[in-house]
Parts: sequence; C-alpha cells; structure tokens
Amino acid sequence: MQIKCNVLDRQFQMYQEEYEAAALRVLRSGWYVLGNEVRQFEEAFAGYTGRKYCVGLNSGLDALIMTVRALGIGRGDEVIVQANTYIATVLGITENDATPVFVEPDVYYNMDADRIEQAITDRTKAIMVTHLYGQASNMNLIAEIARNHHLELIEDCAQSHGARFDGKMTGTFGIAGCFSFYPTKNLGAFGDAGAVVTDDAAFAEKLRMMRNYGSKVKYHNEIEGVNSRLDEMQAALLCVKLAHLQELNDERKILAKRYHEGITNPEVALPGLREGAESIYHQYVIRCARRDALQKALEQGGIQTQIHYPVPPHLAKCYARLGHQKGEYPITETYANEVLSLPIYTGMTFAEQDYVIEQINAWR
Repeated sequence: MQIKCNVLDRQFQMYQEEYEAAALRVLRSGWYVLGNEVRQFEEAFAGYTGRKYCVGLNSGLDALIMTVRALGIGRGDEVIVQANTYIATVLGITENDATPVFVEPDVYYNMDADRIEQAITDRTKAIMVTHLYGQASNMNLIAEIARNHHLELIEDCAQSHGARFDGKMTGTFGIAGCFSFYPTKNLGAFGDAGAVVTDDAAFAEKLRMMRNYGSKVKYHNEIEGVNSRLDEMQAALLCVKLAHLQELNDERKILAKRYHEGITNPEVALPGLREGAESIYHQYVIRCARRDALQKALEQGGIQTQIHYPVPPHLAKCYARLGHQKGEYPITETYANEVLSLPIYTGMTFAEQDYVIEQINAWR
C-alpha cells in the first residue's frame, strides 16, 4: 500500500460540483481582483472567526509581514516568537527589520507562556504566537502577559483554522489573527492566499490600503504599500470550502483519535492536548528518539511522512547574522530531531490509517 502524507484531490472530489460552479461564476464575471467574491469571503470568514473585519491578502506570509508593518514595528524593535515555529513566522518580523526573540515551546509544541516574561525587554513591542500543528496555544495567560506589559499580540493562525481556546476562536485574542490558505491547510485554497482578521477598523483600513499599493482610490497613494490582493477565484473557492470546514475538521479529529488509540509502540510519544485547548489536527505529530530510523522504515513500507521542522529558525543559515548557537534552545532542537508528522488528510480511509498504525506498532 502506498500512502502519501497529504492528498489534496479527495476533498476536491467531495465538493466538485460546488467548486466548478464557483470557478465558472468567476470566469464568466469578467472581474478577477478585489470584487464581490473577495467581499463575500471576507464577510464570511470574519463571521466565522467572530471578528468584525477580514482583509484578504496574497498569502499567509504577507499577512504576517503587513501586520507587523501596519503596527509600526521595525528597526530596533523586538518581537517575541516561539523557537520551533515555521520560518514564515520569523520572516514576518525580520522583513520589517525587527529582531525576533525566541522562546522555547512547551510539551504541546506551542510557546511556553511561563518563559515569555523573562524574554521581555524595553525594546519588546509584540508577542507573536503560532498555534502550531492546529492546537490552540495557552492564550488566556499569553493575552494577560501582553496586556500587563502593554504589548501587541499577533496570532499566526496558519495551521489553526477553527481551533479554539476556552471556546474562543484562535485569531481573536489580539490585534490581529494572520491566516494562510495554502492548499494543504485545513481551509486551503487552490493556490496561495491569506488574510488578517481584526476588530480594529483603522487597522483593517490600513491593511486594505497597504495591499493595494497604499491607496483607497486608484492612483491616489496615501501610504507606501504593496501588491498583495486576494483574487476572485481563490475567494470564491474558499467560500465553498469554508461552508464545509466544520465537517472537514471533525474528520481530522476522528482520524487523530484513531491514531491516539491505535498506536501503542513504546518508542513513540503521542501528541497531548492542553486543558481548555482545541486542536483541528492540521498535523498529527509524534515524537521518537530514533525518528530517522522510523521514518525510513515507514518509507520502505510505502508510507510518506514529513518533518515539521528539521531546522529551527535560530539555526537556519539565513539567520546566521543573529548569532545564535547550537544548544541555545535545547527543547526546540530536541523536537527538531524527534518530531514526525503522520499522514492525515481529508478522505483518508480507515484501511489506509490502519496500515500506518500497524507499521508503526510493528517497528522496533
């Protein structure tokens, strides 16, 4: 049996007629950028998250970069970020010439809230939280720390579409929730796409200007902006998928539960779930001290897995200028050497999953 880590075409097949109807509607409309489809998606996604405003953008990375820029954070400023996140989170900071200050993760792979305050300096302007692998971070405590220290709170929700903490949706705890709709996400487009959600009207308006060359009115540029516009096609297709997101997330929860109950190999550590947190299992991530050997054995059995992520940002070649050394963040580095993401995707059959479980349990 051959099993990929992610399969995208099955969810397309589930809602094929809806997707094709939406695509044809856009093609026939004659309007392809910043039109009715984008407005409808922005309204729908803002409503879904419980925020007042949504600004559609070209990508999740643009959402992070533009949020930091719109807050006026730049050279000489520091932003606290978890050390085991994907590099896009850190790029959102460094692309604005600000400095990332790394904090180790907790046992749930998210930012360890108990370590945040010791990382705060007089140059700290914001805390940027990533809800890694789909599980909500310890947001009540993190939000309290941000308030007490008068810091902006930015959420990287690229992997947490629909995840909640204490019943409150991720992306709604701070000034901005930054989302990616890359095709592999739980709410994935059919190309690059992203968005920022917020309750701040002035902040949302600034982002709208920034995404369109800094203008409200064509050819009248009020601020320095960029070209980062969610197109009509992606917006229309995202609207289709958003209507089914709850059932898609529920499917992943069922698959995660089956992994959790079925994997019994004593060398494998299963992901935990924080009290009060919800996970939508964008990834199902296990840990194993002999991770590379396990991955090779699964590959030989026809099972594809992935590592999220093998090189922590503080050790990435592109950030050598920051001066971090190996061993500086031992928890992060241990995770980088041990984590392994198992196949989990819309339309995964129980037979496919049972084969993965059997292969893991049989490995020694």
